[in-house]
Amino acid sequence: MVQNKFTDESQVARCESMARLQSVIGGKWKILILWYIHAYEVQRFGELMRRLDGISQSTLTKQLRELEADGLIHREIYREIPPKVEYTLTEAGQGFAPILNDMLLWSQSALPASADTPTSGGIATF
Repeated sequence: MVQNKFTDESQVARCESMARLQSVIGGKWKILILWYIHAYEVQRFGELMRRLDGISQSTLTKQLRELEADGLIHREIYREIPPKVEYTLTEAGQGFAPILNDMLLWSQSALPASADTPTSGGIATF
């Protein structure tokens, strides 16, 4: 194994890479936000509000800004009346897409469906 700062025993014990990942995708809504942007390729704010049943406007705004600041999504603002904003995955976000797909497949096979669990809503699996 290549020697680097993450091969040091104290770093492995703390697992800093996973801690950084958790800080980026942690939060109640971020995985779903990333999933919907990935699944539909482009999402507008209102579309995400409708898909994320129970999220507040301020929480969605905060989560989107954090994902943008962390480089996973891109926000495109169109200067028109009314203003239009679209969200897409960045290259880093696209790199995370296979993990989202694996998470979907794992959850479909390992987690039992219940009446309280939202369905894919017609979203194709990737």
